[in-house]
Amino acid sequence: MRATPAPATSGGWEKLRIFAIGLIAGAVGALAFAPLGLPLLLLAAMAGWMVLTLRAPSWQRAAFAGMSFGLGFFLVGVSWVYVSLHVYGQMLMPLAALATFLFALYLSLFTALASGFAMWLRARRGLSDAVTLSLLLPAAWTATEWLRAWLFTGFPWLSIGYSHAPAGWLAGFAPLVGVFGVGWLLASQAGLVVYAFGTRRTRPRAAGISLAVCGALVVGGLSLTQVTWSEPAGKPIRVSLLQGNVSQDRKWMQEVRAATLAMYRERVLASDAQLIVLPETALPLFFDQIPPGYLADLKRHAEAKGSRILLGTVERTAAEGAYDYYNAVAMVGGVEGEAARYRKSHLVPFGEYIPPGFGWVLKILKIPLTDFARGDAVQKPFLVVDQKVAANICYEDAFGAEITRALPDATLLVNVSNVAWFGRSWAADQHFQMSQMRSLETSRWMLRATNTGVTGAIDERGRAVGVLPQHQAGVLNLEAQGRVGLTPFARWGDWPVLIGLILAFSLCVFIFAGASAPRGRGETR
Repeated sequence: MRATPAPATSGGWEKLRIFAIGLIAGAVGALAFAPLGLPLLLLAAMAGWMVLTLRAPSWQRAAFAGMSFGLGFFLVGVSWVYVSLHVYGQMLMPLAALATFLFALYLSLFTALASGFAMWLRARRGLSDAVTLSLLLPAAWTATEWLRAWLFTGFPWLSIGYSHAPAGWLAGFAPLVGVFGVGWLLASQAGLVVYAFGTRRTRPRAAGISLAVCGALVVGGLSLTQVTWSEPAGKPIRVSLLQGNVSQDRKWMQEVRAATLAMYRERVLASDAQLIVLPETALPLFFDQIPPGYLADLKRHAEAKGSRILLGTVERTAAEGAYDYYNAVAMVGGVEGEAARYRKSHLVPFGEYIPPGFGWVLKILKIPLTDFARGDAVQKPFLVVDQKVAANICYEDAFGAEITRALPDATLLVNVSNVAWFGRSWAADQHFQMSQMRSLETSRWMLRATNTGVTGAIDERGRAVGVLPQHQAGVLNLEAQGRVGLTPFARWGDWPVLIGLILAFSLCVFIFAGASAPRGRGETR
């Protein structure tokens, strides 16, 4: 039975109602990601966002609804920012809470833009419910999500496609179109569901077609998981992934350094693996300050075992009377001419460098090493036995198109991270899920060595092969299989999605215009 539109209410109460519903829907959507992993919640939340947007009487009110949804989404999803600011950055609690709120508010501007732009274009071009829900709103969400991943160096965290790594019903599309393509398909499914059940004008036949398309996407995504996009390269190699579990608030203290050095030395020398990986900035010293005897011991072990040791470190080089600092991975062992360094190129704003005009932030935060130099965008992989290992550091594996720069040469991917900055929050699980998406996109194994977790190995289908418990010291020993071959995403990156977005908006402007879209709240149930 069709619901009768509710009578108009006063503007203030109506805004409060929209804000509350949007905030709750967004918060529910954030639960879809790791560690809970409930992608159906995100489908429902996205449907709620579309209903709120479609019912808005103006594009301004739609933008407000989108902002409300985004605020709830990001306040829950990236609440761990508060931990890094207050606990480890020593920012006062009220300031840290305010900064976290303002960060979530900034991110919500992208969802506001998606809603507001879509409804503005709908009104200008007279687009129907069908076009708005199945094409315009999903495209607007995807475009602003991509923009969020690029603007001001980007923050792609909680892109909705991640909710399907590693085994969601749309995961099979990841090697084709990447995380933004998967997110676009998910948003399209939400729009089709709303069109089938949530609009007053949908005919039964049109509703049936919408649900059939949703079902076809599910079948297609599950079927594509059976496709093999790469093939084994050489024999599996023995790997040791080290997790030191060194407390972040004590890591750089003088009295802790000796114990940290001894712990990692002991674990390296106990391993007979061909590849031994230590976390990001594992040793709390500049690389040139590491005792020569310490490095000599590691090198002798590598030579005796035929091993390569990848050591997360901080490197400094003299430049014009000062130092350039790099967040780096150094290889111990190997022969002359092999790659010996990887330097991080995609830095974290306010974590690894301070943007121009924000030097005052250093007076509030008490975080060391906040001004690094960038490494080259493309760097040679490390040679380990007959495998070519491409390293990336922490936040870098949030950018799928950048990870593919190492392909097709790289046969294995390695991520070294230190997510101890975010305590016992969801950040580490979310980060691991992003690495799973990178494996799906590239059809490569991803080996992760972290300080506090999640340390683990992910195969070419995004599945966790082995994982250490978080917040415990340990070593994960396993065999990892290198692979060769290019997925469509590794070959083309985000370009197919971007071209698709241009086509989608062009269709809305030039082809589907004049479809007499009714305006106001009476369109939806």
